Amino acid sequence: QVRLVESGGGLVRPGGSLTLSCAASGNIFSISTMGWYRQAPGQQRELVATVFSGDNTKYADSVTGRFTISRDNAKNTVHLQMNSLKPEDTGVYYCKTVARAGPTISTMAYWGQGTQVTVSS
Repeated sequence: QVRLVESGGGLVRPGGSLTLSCAASGNIFSISTMGWYRQAPGQQRELVATVFSGDNTKYADSVTGRFTISRDNAKNTVHLQMNSLKPEDTGVYYCKTVARAGPTISTMAYWGQGTQVTVSS
């Protein structure tokens, strides 16, 4: 299996910064993409940012200019630098990867358990 473990969540005041990290481990044959999603209570899970092979990135309009995603291919890790945080950024942030767990296993999505980010005064 492919295991994803997030870290770095916590409580931060509006306007503050926070960095999330996600490490992939286990039976990793190849990784296509890594990214971050978030979900507030009663809300639909939404894409925050993702990085593709070749280091191309995509951001949600709501975080463009404030968040930065980066990937370390050698370490199979992805980070999300969050600046100028707003209360509406509050939610559970999930790491996601699209990967293969073996040469005979189809590409599929794997999810971490999530880490809570709370932006409040």
